Amino acid sequence: VQLQASGGGLVQAGGSLRLSCAAPGRTFSGYARGWFRQAPGKEREFVAGISWSGGNTLYADSVKGRFTISGDNAKNTVYLQMNSLRPEDTAVYYCAVSAVVAGTAHEYSFWGQGTLVTVSS
Repeated sequence: VQLQASGGGLVQAGGSLRLSCAAPGRTFSGYARGWFRQAPGKEREFVAGISWSGGNTLYADSVKGRFTISGDNAKNTVYLQMNSLRPEDTAVYYCAVSAVVAGTAHEYSFWGQGTLVTVSS
């Protein structure tokens, strides 16, 4: 089972996008979900995480105040609302599952194929 990230695209600096992360055929009830990104030539980095209940969230400093993670358990989907996008936000964005909200990739599993976000200046 892999998570499916979608919603990426090309946007101008200052614009917005909303990414979705779905888990077809599996609920992952009780598990946290996280978003990561990887720019060309760089390591994968943590962006945001949310607990199953939605009561606990964690953000990378670089996206605080601009990105918002949320979840809809009825739809088994987690979202990443990205506002005030910058060219440095350009990357492939991935979602994954973890037992707890964490900021490191090794805590997560069931990585999907990612969705490309390109922010033009």
